[in-house]
Parts: sequence; structure tokens; C-alpha cells
Amino acid sequence: MALSRLVLWRHGETDYNATGRLQGHLDSALTETGLNQARFAVPVLAGFEPEVVVASDLQRARNTAGVFTSSADVPLRIDERLRETHLGKWQGLTIAEVEQEWPGAVAVWRTDPTYTPPDGESRVDVAERAIQVVREVDAEFSETVLLCAHGGLISALTGRLLDLPVENWSQLGGISNCHWTVFTRRNDRWRLSSYNAGTTR
Repeated sequence: MALSRLVLWRHGETDYNATGRLQGHLDSALTETGLNQARFAVPVLAGFEPEVVVASDLQRARNTAGVFTSSADVPLRIDERLRETHLGKWQGLTIAEVEQEWPGAVAVWRTDPTYTPPDGESRVDVAERAIQVVREVDAEFSETVLLCAHGGLISALTGRLLDLPVENWSQLGGISNCHWTVFTRRNDRWRLSSYNAGTTR
């Protein structure tokens, strides 16, 4: 079997997003805005007719995915390999706080996917664990699979799926809350159909 389409969906707004704090593996909760973002996205994502939804085990992604699966009657799987980048000692801090403690590190982190925050992991590491999930669903399903995950993971996985040179991954923009990225397959290669798409609400 082989998928014809892969949709990567970022979770809705969280309390940490709203206060500008880095989350990583911290299990932050969706805000009411985040839940509404997920509800608004359901009709559009349902049009892709996913066979299954696979979500990160962190509650912000798991609960976002649950809004979709409960409305669209699609099975939900949970996979910790879809977690966001582990940001180590930076987790829970604002960018300003990180910059104060580790001057210049944020700029390096934003431009170098091989950079690892202290006690954390690099975006290259994240892409390698996430692509294992893609390979597994690719072998099991033949139409569309929806992965509900995190912004850093989605941008890293995008670079990996497109076989972009690692040094060019940082040219991919960020993913907004509850926006999605779509890949379609042609001649056994993944093609980027849309990136950071979303509803206008």
C-alpha cells in the first residue's frame, strides 16, 4: 500500500501560546480559542476524507484531534513520536528569557536544524522520529492520513519529506495554530500541495 495524500495539522492555541512561552514536551492545555479553531477547521479537513488520524500524545494535539474525530467519526491513534521538539532547559521560558540566559542561541536555533537546545533535541532528530510514523501509515493505508502534531515537528518533517538540504529547512515558515500542510504523491515522491493553510476565522 502507499498513501496518496498526507495532511499535517497543528494543534489549536494553548495557554502557553497565548502567553508567549516555549512548550516543547510540556503538556500545555488548549484555550477556548484553540478549541474553537479546531471546530472551525473540521469541515475543511473532513473534505480530505482521512482514513485515520494519528496524534501526538501531548494533550494539546490529542484534544485538537479529538474534536475532529468525534465530529467526523474517524478512528484516532496516539503516537508519542509526533511530540514537539524537546526544548530541554528552554521549556516554559519566553524567548526573551532564553536570550538572557543563552545570548545568541535563539538565532542559531532558528536557522540551524542541527542545533540542540541544552538537554533538548534538534529538529533533525524530530524529523527522524516523525518520519517513522509516516512510513508506518504509508505501508498500512492507501488514501489519506491526517497527523495532528506541532509546529516545529511539521516544519521539520516537511523538510525531510521533500528531501531538502538540512541547511535550507529554516527557509520554511512557521505553522500557525490549527493550520495544516498537505502533501500529495506523484511518481512515488511527495509533493507539497499547500503549506500553513487554514480557515479565515
